[in-house]
Amino acid sequence: MIATEVLVVGGGLAGSVAALSAAREGAQVTLVSKAESTLKQASGLVDVLGRVDGELVADPFDAIQGLPDDHPYSVVGVDALHGGLALFDDVTGDRYRGGDRNALVPTTQGTVKPTLRYPGSVAPGIAGDGRETLLVGISTDPDFDAKRAAESLDATVPGDVRGVTVRFPRLRDDAKRTRHAKLLTESEEFRAKLVEKIAPRVDGADRVGFPAVFGEDPAFVRDELEARFDAAGAPVSVFEVPTGPPSIPGSRLRDLLRNELEDAGVELVTGVPVVDFEAEPGDTDAGDAADDADRVASVVVDRNGARVPYAPEQVVLATGGLVGEGIDSERDRVYEPIFDLHVPHPDDRYDWSAEGAFGDHAFARFGVRIDAEGRPLGENEAVAYENLRAAGAVVGGADTAMQKAASGVSLATGWRAGTRAAAESGVNNA
Repeated sequence: MIATEVLVVGGGLAGSVAALSAAREGAQVTLVSKAESTLKQASGLVDVLGRVDGELVADPFDAIQGLPDDHPYSVVGVDALHGGLALFDDVTGDRYRGGDRNALVPTTQGTVKPTLRYPGSVAPGIAGDGRETLLVGISTDPDFDAKRAAESLDATVPGDVRGVTVRFPRLRDDAKRTRHAKLLTESEEFRAKLVEKIAPRVDGADRVGFPAVFGEDPAFVRDELEARFDAAGAPVSVFEVPTGPPSIPGSRLRDLLRNELEDAGVELVTGVPVVDFEAEPGDTDAGDAADDADRVASVVVDRNGARVPYAPEQVVLATGGLVGEGIDSERDRVYEPIFDLHVPHPDDRYDWSAEGAFGDHAFARFGVRIDAEGRPLGENEAVAYENLRAAGAVVGGADTAMQKAASGVSLATGWRAGTRAAAESGVNNA
């Protein structure tokens, strides 16, 4: 039996924030995950609250005040969001930009995404300032049609937007984005030939946007490209346009968080799915209904076929939602598969979704419900396990994809779960 004060299950943004928050409070933390972090599939943007009732939100903190009582922000409090953002800002430093109001970030689909934090390499491309923009697509990348994206943006944002598609030199048709990134970072000849292809097409544009392939050091690549454009008589600002998976900005964020977790002393164990757990009765004499609840006594993981038990004082569940398999379903029920936590859902399966792709789908809000301390609640609204907390997409109550709020909910619930887990662990009980 491996003892630990705080055991975090799940290695995405919410799990990383929970683990780091707990470690910074002085707790001994172990983070286990069944696979590599899903952050490499994410855009690298931090959306806090971008849309409410279909309308763009400029000030997310003001809009949060009008959200329903069962929304995760309403449950854990706006102070938890501020705490999560402060931790994020400390980890990312000058690699990220953003303030208290949303910025409109152009996407490869020709839309703008309202987001509160974004990589510094994205910042020069923020929409709305009226500058003329040239988008550059790669002929071998079918996910970014620069001309089509430019046409869409040109019709919706101030300033002219044009698009061109070029063939990157020295690359095969099946080259991956990581190969583009490697050459942009390491090859001066590659950068020179790329600018040579694009400079004649700048034609008065103020900035040039590339798909997000600037490698591990995007500031260096931006500086190098801008210097070459200037030398070619086409001075411009250069920026990245966030892409879908595989996402290099997402991988950068994953690496930043992983390095910070290691520096904080968090033990990282990857490739070990949780396969079982044991519970024990709570303290029936505590006088607090939450403390009367059962406790998670042990959590068992599968390590290459061997059952390895952990004995945590506190547990944080951050395994994802329906897509991440943190929430599962059968024909007649929806549930959380590790601890069999209650997930509110309509009894009739036909009511789980609505007509239309962008309808008011019940499944989009599926997830465990939590109290203000981050503890999952049972069907009777009582705390399920007094030493278990939940964070991220496994928490329900909001359509975070539609609201552009997934990262913010992960930050808020992760910070709340991690700090409370540390407070209730041996840190303050020694």
